Amino acid sequence: MPYEGNYSKWLIQKQKRIELETKHENARLRRLKSEVSWISSSPKARQSKSKARISNYESLLNKENIQSIDDPQIIIPTAPRLGDLVIEISNLKKVIEDKVLFEDLSIKVPKGAIVGIIGANGAGKTTLFNIISDKLDPTTGSVRLGETVNLSYVDQSRETLDPSKTVWEEISEGNDIVEINSTTINTRAYTSAFNFKGSDQQKKVGQLSGGERNRIHLAKALKSGANVLLLDEPTNDLDVETLFALEYALDKFSGCAMIISHDRWFLDRICTHILAFEGNSSIEWFEGSYSDYSIDRKNRLGEESETPSRIKYKKFSR
Repeated sequence: MPYEGNYSKWLIQKQKRIELETKHENARLRRLKSEVSWISSSPKARQSKSKARISNYESLLNKENIQSIDDPQIIIPTAPRLGDLVIEISNLKKVIEDKVLFEDLSIKVPKGAIVGIIGANGAGKTTLFNIISDKLDPTTGSVRLGETVNLSYVDQSRETLDPSKTVWEEISEGNDIVEINSTTINTRAYTSAFNFKGSDQQKKVGQLSGGERNRIHLAKALKSGANVLLLDEPTNDLDVETLFALEYALDKFSGCAMIISHDRWFLDRICTHILAFEGNSSIEWFEGSYSDYSIDRKNRLGEESETPSRIKYKKFSR
């Protein structure tokens, strides 16, 4: 295509184009390296999200897609330094009506940990988060947070978003700048960091997909500059690109996170510990990945432990 302008301007434009192409190519290679690592270690029995990841890997190999590839865009702000005490749970028990959700829970979450919380629906995972965040009292036992802990809880609720507001208005609350951990950030740039770019920031919240609304919740919660995150099903409704971006962000996060999720492959890639609601009011604390926990569970409980079954509780006796 002919270029209108002098030779000097053409050279400048060419240099900018080469720099942009190099940036995209480097990002593509980083993504490929990450996906190769995951695919090499992934179990054979992949569910829909893992199949989508494999499809995504194939598209990364295709250089025709280079213009749509860049570094992951969810950015969790640098967290304030944590002290030695983060979360300490001692002899925790919660009874609802005549059901013992859990009992005798005692754990100490270390600095830098990413804890995956797994178990059947109704086992008490969200109840535990509500106790940790002081929204609910335990039946017995205690939860102690360190003095340096700044807690942020991102729950499954979507009702708190105003459907009449734009994405930028909902995240920024109408402010041009936001201060996070003593750093002043332009709210347009902050919104963009959660993969809402350009005209996407003017979309009405009521018109967004579940995954997009999820990203808004994350952006709003993380404005607090928290160093401990409680994330309840953060991967629900996320597309593959956003799922990868969340994984990338959590991996780079300088604080601590506890994550409720049914996405075992997501947990396997990021978790340092597993807190498993195994049924019959029992919770297992395990240091290691989900795959390591799964092996340990089979060794303790046998092959039948892998067969899905209805959740059971101990009966509460007064």
